[in-house]
Amino acid sequence: MLSRRQFLSAALAVCLWTSAAVAQTPRFEIAFPALPNTRAMVCDLHMHTVFSDGSVWPRIRVDEAWRLGLHAIAITDHVEYQPWKDDVRVDNLDRPYELALGSAREHDILLLRGAEITRDTPPGHFNAVFLKQVSALAVFQQIPKDDTEALLEAFRVTADQGAFVFWNHPGWKGPELGKWGPVQEELLKRGWLHGIEICNGSTYYREAHEYALEKNLTLIGTSDIHGPDLNQRTTEQAHRALTIAFVEEWSADGLRAALFAGQTVVWFQDLLIGRQPILETLFAQTVEMVPPHLRTQNRVYFVLRNRSIVPVKLERVGKLGPATITIPGEASVLVWVGTSQPQQPMELQYVATNWWIAPDTGLPVVLQVPGAE
Repeated sequence: MLSRRQFLSAALAVCLWTSAAVAQTPRFEIAFPALPNTRAMVCDLHMHTVFSDGSVWPRIRVDEAWRLGLHAIAITDHVEYQPWKDDVRVDNLDRPYELALGSAREHDILLLRGAEITRDTPPGHFNAVFLKQVSALAVFQQIPKDDTEALLEAFRVTADQGAFVFWNHPGWKGPELGKWGPVQEELLKRGWLHGIEICNGSTYYREAHEYALEKNLTLIGTSDIHGPDLNQRTTEQAHRALTIAFVEEWSADGLRAALFAGQTVVWFQDLLIGRQPILETLFAQTVEMVPPHLRTQNRVYFVLRNRSIVPVKLERVGKLGPATITIPGEASVLVWVGTSQPQQPMELQYVATNWWIAPDTGLPVVLQVPGAE
């Protein structure tokens, strides 16, 4: 039998070994170009822990973010819905943030203070991030189900804290219940609604995408993760729905400014979704045309490189070039074009079918093939 001293020594050794193992967990960065004069910040702004209806401890969300290459996260436990409250005390709504903050600092993960406001649908759920005090949102717990005026007034708490508020998974109970309604309209009118989830988990919400474009709301994509993320790294084939924010300053203030300015794209499955001016600029930073290395009597050979983890799928809309071109994430492809004038420059007209500027609408692009010098 171990003595008390031996037991304590063994326990300390286990703790030190565990800490060292966590510290040495490799991080796999996500390749993502940025807009000029910005950096691409990979964000997941919607996730849960045991302090609402999730199944993991708060710092686990930080460990996942480190491993999977995320830069900024928000733990957004439900304010009104706490099914494990008999087992986990939730009287302090700031506790999930407090428990994860130390680990976030150690891992250089930007942790935002956030919460999910949980109402029946309609009007639905809303996330508030960049809060100064989550506990102030306890006011929502006292509002009767059908008291719209009280609900709207309660949002003053988020406005007073300068929070960024977005409407969560609008169509999760179907498009009819997920329609834009009077609560959304009034919040927008007051300047208290700033974004909308167009992608949540494994679901893309077409109507939400349309609302985002119509109402000039920031495009948001999130995991809304409840259980543990078992992926060891983020890959082109296996990844969360994520928001990529283009920040001028690498800080919470920089991220906040980018979100309020609508400088985001959403990475969902093999889609990259954003507003056309942003995607046009991003495409130019992402796809590199290597000058032709071979010109024959009737062909020109060149390489296209993809600097991003997101694939690029092109369909021809002009007369020159292959009918389709697919450039996997962080890869290059060899392309040849048949032409009777191989020494002359060419313009290849395509649509990037998985880079959406609107629902089911790809980004028009032109590939400029330089002529021989």
